[in-house]
Amino acid sequence: MYFHGRDIGGRKSVLDIMGLLLFFFLLSSCAVYHPLSLDREAVDKALAPPNIGVLKLKAENFNHPLIKPLSLDLKDGLSPDEAAVFAVLANPRLQTIRDEREIAAAQVLQAGILPNPQLSASYEIPTGGLTQGTFDAYGVQLDWEVTALITRGARVEAAKARKKSVDLSVAWKEWQVAEAARLHCLRLMWCKKKVALLKKSSKEILENLAMVSKAVKLGGKTVVDLAAAQAACQRVRVNLARTEQELEQERLALNRSLGLPPDRILPIQDVDFTGEIPAVSPESVLRHLERTRLDLVALKMGYKSREAALRAAVLSQFPRIGIGIPHARDTGNVITTGVAVTMVIPFFDRNQGHIALARASRKKLFDEYVARLFEARSEVIGIFKKMASVRDQIKATQKAVEAQGKLVATYKHALEQGNADILSYYQARNELTGKRMELLTLKEGLSDLEIALESASGRYFPMAGH
Repeated sequence: MYFHGRDIGGRKSVLDIMGLLLFFFLLSSCAVYHPLSLDREAVDKALAPPNIGVLKLKAENFNHPLIKPLSLDLKDGLSPDEAAVFAVLANPRLQTIRDEREIAAAQVLQAGILPNPQLSASYEIPTGGLTQGTFDAYGVQLDWEVTALITRGARVEAAKARKKSVDLSVAWKEWQVAEAARLHCLRLMWCKKKVALLKKSSKEILENLAMVSKAVKLGGKTVVDLAAAQAACQRVRVNLARTEQELEQERLALNRSLGLPPDRILPIQDVDFTGEIPAVSPESVLRHLERTRLDLVALKMGYKSREAALRAAVLSQFPRIGIGIPHARDTGNVITTGVAVTMVIPFFDRNQGHIALARASRKKLFDEYVARLFEARSEVIGIFKKMASVRDQIKATQKAVEAQGKLVATYKHALEQGNADILSYYQARNELTGKRMELLTLKEGLSDLEIALESASGRYFPMAGH
């Protein structure tokens, strides 16, 4: 397609008018620059804690392929599911990841834009020789590369497939953040249970220590008995301090995942965790793995994008051709209008480099999909085996706790009758506290494995009592 004009003596020419109109057209269609300041005020505003009222509204209208919307109510404490949605809505790191969506959308826009036409103009004035009776010469020509239409469809398809891949990748990363928040919420709950157990044990031992101290003064107990009571009390204090430190670390980790400042303290719901997943088998998880794991679906869309990009690269082998109708006047006042064709001869560059790169990128995505699927399957099977082992350990430890509890009761009764030494009694009590702590640790490990299974499979498995 071509556009033309001609010079008109000393008056404002058609070409001048065309240039003026073109200038105003381009000016009106240009984007406007808006600065985005990276100053203290802007950063502080971005780092401000999330508004709970706004989060509640967003949580009720939450739209995610793996996470269901819910009513966010923090009055009764934060549940693991509420922590998951809270984190997806408020985690500052996710905003950076979501920016990839805008980049992908811009690439779709760019892929559909055709090349601009090229306008060329010339103006020649006779300056020597036989100039009598001659005219000023001019020429105007507008070229456009028509072969851009050949690859446009493949380029747009590749960009759209990549955008879908990016959307799925973002959703998968949101799922990982949600599962991390759920994990920290559960771990915080287990730490509180451990602290409560150790505080109860510490209170009982302190009461016994006071009784032993009094008995030593009255001559009913020896200094050895007092030393045993003091050692038992110190052991519980050390365990309590270590567990309280773990609790604080989990609280800080939860706050980071929720986008809250470190000094913010949220109450946590107490979950009646049993560790049983109803009607879920490794076979059923593996059967749906390629559909529920959004990263695998994203890789499929990425592969589709690479396929389209390779097709576009192959189509780009076609020589670039531009056509148009030039309009000109020579110094003899002869006006000509014709057809011009320009073609790039693919002698050296036949787009072989881009084709090879597109093929290698496609092969890389194929291999990455296979490798990630293999790793996902292995991870799921490994988690199921670990869960079975931990359940067996929990059952054995529960029996050990019951047996040790009976032993402590027997020692206590014998001690009151004067038929047992206090060292054996405190040793039995310490072992009982240790086994109870071990039981809580095993249950915590099982809840960690539940979260790991959800993260690895892309599915939410509500456990009994959870």
